[in-house]
Amino acid sequence: MLSRKNIMAECVPSRATGMEGGIVIKDDWPGYSLELFTYPEHYREDIESVYIPHGVIMDRTERLARHIMDDIGDHDMVVLCVLKGGYKFCSDLVEFIKVQCRNSNKHLETRVEFIRLKSYLNDQSTEDLHIIGSQDLSVLRGKAIVDTGKTMKALLKHVEAFEPKMVKVAGLLVKRVPNVVGSLPDYVGFEIPNRFVVGYALDYNEYFRDLNHICVISEIGKVKYKI
Repeated sequence: MLSRKNIMAECVPSRATGMEGGIVIKDDWPGYSLELFTYPEHYREDIESVYIPHGVIMDRTERLARHIMDDIGDHDMVVLCVLKGGYKFCSDLVEFIKVQCRNSNKHLETRVEFIRLKSYLNDQSTEDLHIIGSQDLSVLRGKAIVDTGKTMKALLKHVEAFEPKMVKVAGLLVKRVPNVVGSLPDYVGFEIPNRFVVGYALDYNEYFRDLNHICVISEIGKVKYKI
């Protein structure tokens, strides 16, 4: 039987909207033992634990797709996928949206555009934001991690220059960090402590994108792949 301190998460209202927010993963959550899951063997010493299993990610993403469908109504969508870290989340989210469209009487045209951002060096968020791509943008954005909010604020300003009818932000992960700039995404998968996580397309200097689960990188991994 698990003690209270071992409980992974709870779901609470969004601090920004008062509506359903992300699943809140508590500060003392250590993650699951690596022995319980399969993962590339060459990462054995490079990750500490499985923080969010792939199945949980998929279930939560499906739920977000349902919320998006309810809010968008009959409007067509242009989904702006933020590369590289957001491509898995965006791909799965769009697929769930398409499945729900097929299973309902709605017919929505969904187009995906891509933009690339780079704002990390090793495990630190930098002041420099490089935006690559994006000439015809719009309604929904899929981003993997929202931490200080500086990246999201800068990108939203860029997107609004195209005068979209509506802008909604979907973020798989939102970190609890001090000095958050701007508001939370409209759709949040998980709210997590300020830990550097990898996997599910999230990287550390281009490594770990091939992990299916979201994992916590070890100190050995940070040193091994540092540039």
